[in-house]
Amino acid sequence: MPHRLKTLVLLKGYPRLSETFIAQELLGLERAGFDLTLISMRRPTDKKRHPIHDEIKARVVYLPEYLHEEPFRVFRALAATWRKPNFKPLLRRFWDDLKRDISRNRVRRLGQALVLAHEWPDAGRWLHAHFIHTPASVARYTSILTGIPWSCSAHAKDIWTSPDWELTEKLAEARWSVTCTRSGFEHMRALTPRKEQVHLSYHGLDLGRFGRFTAVRPGRDGSDRAQPVEILSVGRAVPKKGYDILLNALAMLPARLQWRFVHIGGGDELPRLRSLAKRLGIENRIVWKGALAQEEVLAHYRRADIFALACRIAQDGDRDGLPNVLVEACSQNLVCISTAISGVPELLTGGENGFVVPPEDPRLFAIALERAIREPDLRYRLGKAAEKRVLEHFDHDSSIRQLTGLFETEWAKI
Repeated sequence: MPHRLKTLVLLKGYPRLSETFIAQELLGLERAGFDLTLISMRRPTDKKRHPIHDEIKARVVYLPEYLHEEPFRVFRALAATWRKPNFKPLLRRFWDDLKRDISRNRVRRLGQALVLAHEWPDAGRWLHAHFIHTPASVARYTSILTGIPWSCSAHAKDIWTSPDWELTEKLAEARWSVTCTRSGFEHMRALTPRKEQVHLSYHGLDLGRFGRFTAVRPGRDGSDRAQPVEILSVGRAVPKKGYDILLNALAMLPARLQWRFVHIGGGDELPRLRSLAKRLGIENRIVWKGALAQEEVLAHYRRADIFALACRIAQDGDRDGLPNVLVEACSQNLVCISTAISGVPELLTGGENGFVVPPEDPRLFAIALERAIREPDLRYRLGKAAEKRVLEHFDHDSSIRQLTGLFETEWAKI
């Protein structure tokens, strides 16, 4: 096993049910021989956790989520660091950021960075941030103070809701950055002259955890009230997931078509969506499951006939990258219907291995749903093609090999 530097991985929160793609990567790096300590900016809020979190051996250290909650910890860090040579450069960087974005959030990230730099767990020699917005801000400030190099994994919301000036500066200072969709990759490369330091790395899927589904799904076609076609969606009830679009599309389906919609996931918008379903007159056809563990989600992929996710760009610019749930559903040869947002077309090609419709269009989404409901043979053909694409292009092991190479290339320079 090659020598690998002790690496601190900075996370927005840990563990989180909605970020199993990060947990999967952490476990893959551990299995590849990486020595990790996880630094979380928030404590967990989910009541459940995936089994994968129990497999990860890395120690977890929690920073003060709000500075006023742990004032003595923050004060000790300030008292220990303000005389250090790099404290003034850190303050200059912070002041430059604050002038362009006056917010408590900036102050909080500075305080978290001071605590991390002061306590510096487990003698880490590298810092890697997941998400290029707030975790990368803490990593950047910490790196200035400690001199420890840092790298970054960018994903979706963090790219598209960050101002260009901030992305440009972070890309200039990180040793390297990766992102998981071509649209994000091209956007980041356009903002930096160091284009060779920005890399495209799909998360991929742990195919050992999502084994092949070989059973034959029933040929339900929406004509039998006793055998409704099951439409599944997995995702948090937040604007970028487009669940209002999906509910409106479901309401447009012919009244005699027999279907049932199952939603898995938490989210602040669940009450509003339940009210919308009632107004649309479809509440009796919907099952709201709430957040479930990964093995339960897998069982639902295998039980369903169709997977649907109406991704959109939210008003604040937030959007999905390539939703991992689409990759998971495709791995189970489950036909998917989604929208032409971000990385979705990098996985799905309409008419070849799924249905892809424009965002914000419930009518076209309903047309795709109706066709998928009525044609079980088409569902089978597109689902098998989607499974083949995942097996050939979204293998988790490939992304771990790529990340390992990026880390070790830079570590060799230290």
